Amino acid sequence: MKLGFGIVIASLLLISCRPESEQQTAASPSPDVAISATPTALAWKLPDPASADATVRYGQELVARTAHYLGPDQADPALRYGGNRLNCKSCHLQAGQQPHSLGFVGITARFPQYRGRENRQISLAERVNGCFERSLAGRALPLESREMQAIVAYMQWLSQDYPAGSKVEGQGLPEIELPERAADPIKGKQVFVQHCASCHQPGGLGLAAVPRSEGYAFPPLWGPDSFNTGAGMHRLITAARYIKANMPLGQPVLSAEQAFDVAAYINSQPRPVKASLELDFPDRSRKPVDAPFPPWDDKFSAQQHKYGPFKPMLAARQGQSKP
Repeated sequence: MKLGFGIVIASLLLISCRPESEQQTAASPSPDVAISATPTALAWKLPDPASADATVRYGQELVARTAHYLGPDQADPALRYGGNRLNCKSCHLQAGQQPHSLGFVGITARFPQYRGRENRQISLAERVNGCFERSLAGRALPLESREMQAIVAYMQWLSQDYPAGSKVEGQGLPEIELPERAADPIKGKQVFVQHCASCHQPGGLGLAAVPRSEGYAFPPLWGPDSFNTGAGMHRLITAARYIKANMPLGQPVLSAEQAFDVAAYINSQPRPVKASLELDFPDRSRKPVDAPFPPWDDKFSAQQHKYGPFKPMLAARQGQSKP
């Protein structure tokens, strides 16, 4: 299965769509992943490629070939902002131009945006840096840098036909039915072997591109060159929604339970650890139930926050029952 967060991953992961101030529900449990369509959503529309100027084209290059320009193999040490060899397009498929895969079309209409992770409004550039520090396991780009300006310009170009506050059909990730049971990493391994290993390799460490500085043809799903524990893709509901909508690449066929199980298997594997995660979501009431790191504001176990079942947690948060 080309859980291929790209030909993915920020973890990436610009998993930034729906304001985290919105209430979680069983159908839409992760407040920083947008609903993919509503009755008032505008159609997904790509601009004419001929209208892209040099800055926009450079931004698209940076999204598509992040490892080449900003990865650990970059000749100029000052430009080594990515801590791994993933590309932005590893998660944001077709460099953010594909719907239902965390695309960038219309994204500027939603920023500045309140984010529960920071508990304040943030800019689009700050959100991009969240991916650099988490999905790319690296460091933040200077906001005034040529690279940041180009990435934001590319997103603005993709969003030029959408007014502020508008929703776009295909934004974010489709909803997914939450299982009644906890996700099962053992069953997930079976799904991985059957649907994922042919692309991401049996060891889950991806298929390297040639030359190596280009990153991966199919990215690693765990290991030292994957997203870190602070990335959105390390949250089970987020990962399952992405997998269900997009994997295997080009022919998504998994059931919701299979998506949850294989996401549990992937996220049970070793990966870089993000420091100071206890500082995320300072308002604990806004912390997603699938955030697998403490502290939490409930009495559910760490195991349940990691693997579910999530429906009782959401019901308790909404005051319908007690943990």
